[in-house]
Amino acid sequence: MKVFNLIVLCLLFGHTYASEFNKKEVKTEVKAATVFIEGAQLSREKSVELMPGVTLLTFVNLSPFIDAKSVQVKAIGDVTVLSVNHQQNFIDKLDKPKEIIAIESKLKDLNKQLRLEEVYMSIINEELSLLKENCAISGKYNQVSMANLKEASDFYSTKLTALKLKKIERENTQSELMKKRSGLENQLKTISSKKIYANGEIVVKVEAKSKTISKFELSYFVGNAGWFPSYDIRAKNINEPLELIYKANLRQDTKVAWNNVKLKFSSSNPKISGVAPELKPYFLDYNSHPPVYNRSINLVSGQVVSADDGLALPGVSVFVVGSTIGAVTDINGRYSITLPANSNQLTYSFVGMKSQTLAVSSSVMNVTLETENVGMDEVVVTGYGVSKRNLRALQGQVAGVNIKKKERVKSRSNSSLSIPFQTREKQMNVEFEIQTPYSVKSDNKNYSVDMAVYELPASYQYFCIPKINQDAFLIANINEWGKYKLLEGEANIFFEGTFVGKTLLDIQNASDTLQISMGSDKNVSIKREKLKDFTTRQFIGSKKEEARAWRTTIKNNKSQTIQMIVLDQVPVSQLEEIEVEIQKISGAKQDKEQGEIKWEFSLEPTKKKELELRYSVKYPKSRRLIIE
Repeated sequence: MKVFNLIVLCLLFGHTYASEFNKKEVKTEVKAATVFIEGAQLSREKSVELMPGVTLLTFVNLSPFIDAKSVQVKAIGDVTVLSVNHQQNFIDKLDKPKEIIAIESKLKDLNKQLRLEEVYMSIINEELSLLKENCAISGKYNQVSMANLKEASDFYSTKLTALKLKKIERENTQSELMKKRSGLENQLKTISSKKIYANGEIVVKVEAKSKTISKFELSYFVGNAGWFPSYDIRAKNINEPLELIYKANLRQDTKVAWNNVKLKFSSSNPKISGVAPELKPYFLDYNSHPPVYNRSINLVSGQVVSADDGLALPGVSVFVVGSTIGAVTDINGRYSITLPANSNQLTYSFVGMKSQTLAVSSSVMNVTLETENVGMDEVVVTGYGVSKRNLRALQGQVAGVNIKKKERVKSRSNSSLSIPFQTREKQMNVEFEIQTPYSVKSDNKNYSVDMAVYELPASYQYFCIPKINQDAFLIANINEWGKYKLLEGEANIFFEGTFVGKTLLDIQNASDTLQISMGSDKNVSIKREKLKDFTTRQFIGSKKEEARAWRTTIKNNKSQTIQMIVLDQVPVSQLEEIEVEIQKISGAKQDKEQGEIKWEFSLEPTKKKELELRYSVKYPKSRRLIIE
């Protein structure tokens, strides 16, 4: 009996000891953010005074979109991290910004006024209906005097006019109220989504042998943030270097503002297109068709709406799959994005919505996103302690906790740079470290951060495929472009002080020389026409022969000499019985395997040059062959 009482006493004492943890709520600020193409790694710091024993620290007011598996906690000092839990507090919601509260209050008042107007309209409609039903002023066999008829007519006219005027007045009032409501709703959507999210929390259980002050470092991956690169490219003329402004387009809706944080950008993850066309091989066979070029989609635009209410969604991220090319929807949910060659998928993502990846099927793609529920499961993740004394004792004893020693970090060089960021090239990505602290609100808005301005030595050349497009595209050729750490992205082109459109920096397909399409130049006129005199069809024995001839005329209307590349093509036979004979190519170079015909030449101001392409095709007269 004594032994039993002793065991019960020990259990009670142990339970009491376990329940008497010190508890402390810790508020922190985001100190640093490494923003990826999708998502961001956030870091927070806080020094906390700890009493002897076990303490439960709850780091509050965090984003509800934390990836629980990514949470890391480091404790610097004589303290041991016992466990780390991530949870969501659905009781203490994240505080709404005052701006949102003010807009919601106005919306509430407007909705009350609209309901009141609906009641007034209902009363007017009932009075009109009653007046209509009682418009008869006599029975079937009763005679009505002229005096009574006039009196009744005056009454109904006056009453009906008054009711109709009231109805028009109420309708106008309703219309004005609905316009105000729509404006407030759009403003609210630009600040934040309507959904109220839980307060993210990280609970850290620590043990201290004595009273101490320990510094805690939290880091975790969070969704609903990201960036994509874009550029402004300016060329004064074709004799001066190219100016390239490297920009990061940052947006975040993590529900927590970033105030004066150290920013890093990591590469790990208008209507007329300025992208120069590409020539396809023209393979010739029976029942085959010449290449079709009008099916290529270089620019996709559209609108993104919510599946719940059909309203437009501003701030939706749109990315070309497999690249860093992106765009963000405007206040009306509309977007426009330029596609590189051979890209055919777009990803749409938005805070609180299910992401979609769609194949590009049209130049206009309207998308509907569905709401995604945020889970609230508590997840145990890895914690990091730095107490040397307790390192060995704790290692392997607490499930899910991995203890690492504090490592000594070598200081970086403080050498100054001429650009406001530092570039770190890693094994798998490139990081851009911004030297100036930035503040970024959680408001779905796109923040453009100018990272660097480069002056790039460039050689210029005009490029044209008149078979596809009779415009001359100015191409800037840049050598040693790799040292600038450029990423794929859209670029605004300014040539000779004028905005000429958009193009792409196609980094993935670039060779030693980066070619940037500066858009088309109307001062170089190009015309391609079929020469009917040389376009023939005749029979020779068992063979049928068809001849084709084309003339391309290029005129330089500029005041300086230009370098020009013109591409055309001849068909390539896939069968021995089909013979293709080139009769004239005006000194061009020929790619026999692909059938490409290439002219390279200089053209002086006001001069023009004519290029001729002639070829014939022989094939059995019993067969049918489609020739362009």
